[in-house]
Amino acid sequence: MSNASPPGAIAPGLSRRGWATLLVLSAVVFLDALDVSMVGVALPSIRTNLHMSTSSLQWVVSAYVLGYGGFLLLGGRAADLLGRRRVLLIALAVFVVASALGGLTNDGTLLIATRFIKGVSAAFTAPAAFSIITTTFEEGPARNKALSVYTATAASGFSLGLVAGGLLTEIGWRWALLVPAPIALAALIAAFRLVPMGNAPVGVRARVDVLGAVLLTSGMLLLVYTLVETASAGWGSLRTLGSFAAVAALLAAFVRQEQRAPAPLIRLGILRSSTLVRANVAAIVLAGWIGFQFVATLYMQQLRGWSSLETGLAIFPTGLLVVFLSPRVALLIGRVSVPKLAAAGLGSLAIGYALFLPIGLDSSYAWAMLPTFLFGGLGFALAFGPINVAATAGVAPEEQGLAGGLLNTSFQFGAALVLAVVTAVANAATGSGGTPQATLDGFHAALFVPLAAAAVGSSALLLQRRRAAEFVELPVVEEVMEEAA
Repeated sequence: MSNASPPGAIAPGLSRRGWATLLVLSAVVFLDALDVSMVGVALPSIRTNLHMSTSSLQWVVSAYVLGYGGFLLLGGRAADLLGRRRVLLIALAVFVVASALGGLTNDGTLLIATRFIKGVSAAFTAPAAFSIITTTFEEGPARNKALSVYTATAASGFSLGLVAGGLLTEIGWRWALLVPAPIALAALIAAFRLVPMGNAPVGVRARVDVLGAVLLTSGMLLLVYTLVETASAGWGSLRTLGSFAAVAALLAAFVRQEQRAPAPLIRLGILRSSTLVRANVAAIVLAGWIGFQFVATLYMQQLRGWSSLETGLAIFPTGLLVVFLSPRVALLIGRVSVPKLAAAGLGSLAIGYALFLPIGLDSSYAWAMLPTFLFGGLGFALAFGPINVAATAGVAPEEQGLAGGLLNTSFQFGAALVLAVVTAVANAATGSGGTPQATLDGFHAALFVPLAAAAVGSSALLLQRRRAAEFVELPVVEEVMEEAA
């Protein structure tokens, strides 16, 4: 590994200005995680106030994650070519405006549109902030410390957002959407003053594959829309079949674009790595938690009459376990094979989903719900780190960013896809009954979607015949252990 440091890098033992820069950049990822969890808790209130159906409600989540996932690789490329600081500042400004508009709108469609715009802006802020860290802090202890603070902040943001979202929604759901705006504005002002200039734009000849990003995102948006609408249109209808054909055409056009583009978003040859492909599939499965949380939130507020704060506190143990266990699980990677750890994580999620299946209209929290949230936190802690290690193992240094971007894209798309299927199954199973029991029956059917995905994903990882050393090379494991320490 090269010991060369980027120009202007901050040496080991972070300076006061180094800490200030790190806190600003950490605020960006904290904001992204906070926003997702706060809105998740507020969904039932948004549904009631804006008179949205379950199908349209899921778009409040899906629009954000698809905008994020669809433009994430483009965001990373733009930061490298157009200037990381410039991209960060512009995207933060867009985030501020979209947050304010989303909190003020009285129309569900406009709310979904602002969520998509926020997702796109996050797709530019996240890779810009991450690359500023890796180019500002010198390789070694300083960078390791900076990255550990950065990643821990994301988990803390999600956990805090569950409680903060519940408190704010008690006042009014709009506050859960509006509060990120002043936080983002403060981060924007601080970034303008504290974030170093970094790389300069490379000039007008720089090529950014905008068409590739548009084709990929359009294909995924149409796929999610088609899956959600199958409950009303029917799987064999001309509308559904036509939509699937259009999805195939868009994704084929994306592949063709990547083959011909001078600077593609994805070098398709990287997908020949079976290790990377398995890691990305595992990420899609892991993201199924978003679909489960959607159902659990509606169950607690719609059928049980719990407040948004009670709902946030109910789910909070999941985030708390992730924050507490993730650094400790990283130390296990050198002792337990990566496939086994990832399989254990997905298996833990499957157990959690299975324990939630018998849920009734009057089930207790301690016995019927809490075990699922505990197994969920354990599952994320066990699987997330190993999946990240596997996704970048054996990848050339110049393509580490691409591999990491692919993994994050898979996670975002996985969340949207599983959520779409969960929504379609719930709507189909509920039918036109409209009674609490009919709604609960729909939730029960929907829960089999993330359960089946987690069980199959865990089994597939366990059934691999390769040795752990062939899955992740020893030097990679040692490097992760050093960073965790």
